[in-house]
Amino acid sequence: MDYAAARTSCVSQVPPDHLVSRLHLVAVTEDSLIVVCRSAQGWRFLPGGTREPGDSLRDLARRELLEEAGAELRGDLMHFSAHQADSQGSKPYRPHLPHPRAYWAYAAARVQIMGPPSNPPDGERVVEVLTLPAAAAAEYLDEEDPVHADIVRHAAAIGLLNRLT
Repeated sequence: MDYAAARTSCVSQVPPDHLVSRLHLVAVTEDSLIVVCRSAQGWRFLPGGTREPGDSLRDLARRELLEEAGAELRGDLMHFSAHQADSQGSKPYRPHLPHPRAYWAYAAARVQIMGPPSNPPDGERVVEVLTLPAAAAAEYLDEEDPVHADIVRHAAAIGLLNRLT
C-alpha cells in the first residue's frame, strides 16, 4: 500500500521501539467495548498518533488517548501488529522520527473514558467518541478507514480482546 509518501506493508512482529513513529490503539473499556473517534473533518479512526520527541510508547498512548478520546490508560500496552513504512521522501516527516524506515504500530489496551477529548490546538478536532462492540466498531471504521477496521478485526481474531476482559 502507498500512503504518506511511503511504501507500507503489514507485519505481525512487534517492531523495535526506537523505529516506531506512530501508535494507534484498540482501546477497550471495562465493558469490552472498543473506543472509536470521529473528527470534525469526518475522519473515523482509532485513537493514536505521531510520537513526540522523548516519548516512550506508553507516553504516546496516554497523550493520544486523552487528546482524542478523553480516556486514561488502565493497564499495559499489548503490541500485536504494525505497518512497516519505507519513506520515499528525502527526509523524515518530523526531524526526530526514524527515516527512511519507520513503523506505525498497533496495540490493545484497557482504558477508561474520563470525559470529552482534550482536543489540543495542534491536533485534529474530535467531535465524537463512541464505544462499540468489536464488530460494530470495525463496521463504523470501514466507512472512512478500512485499515483501522481491519486492525480491530485482527485483534479480535487473535483473541487479544478477550485477554483484556
